[in-house]
Amino acid sequence: MTESKAMILGCSGLSLTSEEKAFYRGERPWGFILFGRNISETRQISDLVAELRESVGWHAPVLIDQEGGRVQRIRPPILARYPSGEALGDLYRRDPVLGLRAAWLMSRLHAFDLLSLGINVDCLPVLDVPVEGSSNVIGDRAYGDDPETVIAMGRAAAEGLKAGGLLPVMKHMPGHGRGFADSHLELPVVTVPRDELEAHDFPPFVAMKDELMAMTCHVVFTSIDPDNPATTSRKVIDGVIREHIGFNGLLLSDDSSMNALSGTIGERAANIIAGGCD
Repeated sequence: MTESKAMILGCSGLSLTSEEKAFYRGERPWGFILFGRNISETRQISDLVAELRESVGWHAPVLIDQEGGRVQRIRPPILARYPSGEALGDLYRRDPVLGLRAAWLMSRLHAFDLLSLGINVDCLPVLDVPVEGSSNVIGDRAYGDDPETVIAMGRAAAEGLKAGGLLPVMKHMPGHGRGFADSHLELPVVTVPRDELEAHDFPPFVAMKDELMAMTCHVVFTSIDPDNPATTSRKVIDGVIREHIGFNGLLLSDDSSMNALSGTIGERAANIIAGGCD
């Protein structure tokens, strides 16, 4: 089998165009990701997933952001509307045992739902720890505003996915909770000292460093690298993610089309690889 390339690609619609099939066949991406534009009904999703894999000739990973709450690509009436991370966290704060069970069970249901459609990777759990006044880009996607809650709930969510045969992707490493801008639209800049980040933002990722996959954040941490967002920063990826956090798994970039990154898509891809993402 020809070696695949270190990229995950999306597609434009509900089924593949002839141009997309030819492109995937020639470029052989490692995997694919589905967005809302790719979702219509159950059979269509299964057929699209099969088309994607057929285009590269192997059982390539197919990812999706199926968190629950407002970030849920497959919605009713196809799949149930699941609660947000914040709603689960509220349950945990009232009753820790019940909250952990709910986080595990929701992920187990995600696994049941997604595997039946052929999707085998869910970009969950969200391990960001928001601070007061930060952008709503994370907001109610977070389990709580303290590292201990996020660690407990993140572990339960990851275990639920794996129990159902799905692989989790932790996000957004090393932490998007302090971003005062939406990285889909502009580049967030975090100016707090590194020791504050190590006490509040990094601990969930340290606690779950042995998971297989993680996704970076498009955030500048001025105390570590004032010139580059984490996704393209050797100082962040080598010094924080690999060394301080100790994560040795597969490191994925967040979406390269987000406006927090500068340059053409080709330039962004080159910077992502040069920064140390896999």
